[in-house]
Parts: sequence; structure tokens; C-alpha cells
Amino acid sequence: MDRKIEKKIWTWKRILLLLGGIVIISLIVYNFAFADNRATLRTQRDRLTIGTVTYGEFQDFIPVTGNIEPAQTFYLDAIEGGSIKRMVRQSGTHLRIGDTIVVLTNSSLQLDVMQRETQLYEQINNLRQTRLLLDQNDLNQQAQLAEIDYQINLFRPQYQRFQKLLSDSLISQREFEEVKEQYEYNLQRKNLTYRSYRNDSLARVIQLQQLKSSEERMLKSLEAVGNILDNLVVRAPISGQLAAPQLEIGQSIIPGQRLGQIDVLGQYLVRVGIDEIYLPRIVEGLEGKFTLSGIEYRLNISKIYPTIEAGRFEVDMIFPGEIPPGIRRGQTVRIRLELGNSEQRLLLPVGGFYKDTGGNWVFVLAEGSDTKAEKRNIRIGRRNPDYYEILDGLDKGDRVIISSYENFGRNEVLILQ
Repeated sequence: MDRKIEKKIWTWKRILLLLGGIVIISLIVYNFAFADNRATLRTQRDRLTIGTVTYGEFQDFIPVTGNIEPAQTFYLDAIEGGSIKRMVRQSGTHLRIGDTIVVLTNSSLQLDVMQRETQLYEQINNLRQTRLLLDQNDLNQQAQLAEIDYQINLFRPQYQRFQKLLSDSLISQREFEEVKEQYEYNLQRKNLTYRSYRNDSLARVIQLQQLKSSEERMLKSLEAVGNILDNLVVRAPISGQLAAPQLEIGQSIIPGQRLGQIDVLGQYLVRVGIDEIYLPRIVEGLEGKFTLSGIEYRLNISKIYPTIEAGRFEVDMIFPGEIPPGIRRGQTVRIRLELGNSEQRLLLPVGGFYKDTGGNWVFVLAEGSDTKAEKRNIRIGRRNPDYYEILDGLDKGDRVIISSYENFGRNEVLILQ
């Protein structure tokens, strides 16, 4: 007799399939919800440089290079052109004020000076002749007045006598009128001559003042013309050391040509070139330091040149205290130029990562692990040649990969082997 066989629902096969499905679904859910899906790269640990974040003093400075220059320099330029006749002092010679350095010769200039002197002497003589004529005219007018006074003195008593004689009817009217006319004529003549003399005297005073001023100017011009030939002799305007190019006897020199310079000894400054990105932070008075022969010396910025060339500008730095003994013009020194006061900050050693990330993120080793590093966003402030100032994203003791990130691509996790 046939017996109905009941079909089992939960067979071992179904149970195994169900368990396998649950495991697969769980793995999928875990991968989506909990697993680390970030891009990962394996790299060699010995090729990396790791720096530790510390808390310490941040010194805001930049390294710059400066050249020693004399604090005072006087340039020697040829005022007049000519040919070198004699070299009296050579480059490197120590000079005193007035020492002759170079003697020039210029025949054309000498002839021109002689001609100009002759013309000035002629003009001066003409002025003096004019002044002499004015004086003679003055004397002539005075003589005329004296002659008129003489005539008046002669006719006055006669006129007075004739008045009395006429009143006594001892002379005729005609005789009296002749004497009267002579007397009154001389009075009128004196009045006109005096008015003319007075006007001429006022004009003569102005003319004499003008002649005197003109003569003084011509005498100064004559002196200046005579000094032109002195310009053919180049002398030291100050005491110091001569620095001059190679000059040869007979060499032609044009007006304005630089013949050398005189450096004042014992007074020096440092001419420093700085990258233009630091221009907003550079002000007069900033301090710098450098070490020479084991001794540290201080400098202060005294002058900032506004001109920027090839991305750099220059400043002058002076010694507020002791000047290093034995320094020479053109000597190079390495300076730590301080841009601000020292402060306590989180510090990260400088490394090649900055050019790849711009300081926006770094790889930080996971806490307690030497084999895994994760990408982390950070914020960097100031920097000096040794450290970056960390503003956000890192804590003291964090270990950071500071070498170049050029080969890491867009990976967010590094496995160090």
C-alpha cells in the first residue's frame, strides 16, 4: 500500500543556503555601514620622513643674505672732459681731504677759458668806463652850479645898489633893468640847473648800484671761469679709501664719467635683498642677527628701498652696537631677520609635503600604530626655515609624515611596510 511522503521544508541544503545568504548580506551591510572604504596605498616606511608636533617657542624669522657696504660713499665724477695726464693715486690708496687723484689736460678748454676771461675783462672795463663818465658828468654839473652861484654872488650886491640908486634917481631905468635881468637870469638858471642835477643824481645812484652789481657778477663769473681749469685736477673731497677702475695715461675722459669712489673707513652697513612677498611685513627698526668668527652681531633696518627688481627689494641695515673688526667691502653675511616677537606655539618641522598640499592637509600616523597613516585637514600660520606654526588640526605629540607627497596621489590612507 502506497504511503504519502511529506516533503521537508527545512532541509540541510536550504539551511546552508539561507545561512550563506545571511552571511553575504551581513558582509555587504558591514562594508557599506562600517568598513573603511577610503583609497589606500602601501608604501615603504624607510622612504618617509616623520616629524612630531611639539609645543615650543616659535621664532618668526627669515634667512637673508647681505653684503657689507660702506655707510658713506662719495663718487668721483669728471666735471670736465679731457685726457689723463697723470695718475697720482691708485685704487686702494688711503686718502686725505684735498689729495690729488687724477690730473687731466684739455687744450680746447684752456683756450676757451682764456677767451672767456678776455671777454669778461673787456666788459668789466666798459662798466668802469661808464661809471667814470657818470662821475665826470656829476662833477660837470657841480661845476655849473658853482659857476652860477659865483655869478649870482657878483650880481646880487650890484642889483641891490642899483635898486637904491634908482630910488634916488641917480641912474636910469634902463641901467637898472640890465642889472636886474642879469641877476634874475642867473637865479632862474640856477633853479633849472639844480633840478636837472637832482634828477640826474637820483638816476646816477640807481645806475651806479646797477653797475656795481653787474661788476660783482662779472668778477664772480671771472673767478668761476678761472676755476674751470681746476676741475681738470680731481681731488679727494673727504678722507677715506679710494676705489677706482683701471685708468691709463692718455685715456679720454668725458664729462660726467665715473672715475671712482671714496669709501669712509670704519663706518659700514649691510645691503640685504629680500623676497617681495615679505614687503608688507618689513618696517624700519626690525632686528637681524648674524655670527662672524663665533661672535653674534646685531643689525637694524634703517632704510627700505621701494623699487622691486626680479621679485626682490633691498634694505639697508646698520650696526646699533659693535662693528665686527676686519670686515671688508663686498663681504657676504648670512642674517636671521626677525619679523616678529617669539611666541609659544604648536610646531611642525618643515618638510617637502607643503609644496604638494599647500599646508591644507597632512598624513598623520594613527595613535598607537606605526603602520597606518590617515589624511587630516590642518591649518598652518607662519613659518620659518625650521618650523611651521600649527593653528588647527594637530595636537602635541602627533606624528606627521613631512616628506614629499608627490607619489601618494589621491589616496587617503597609507599602509607603511
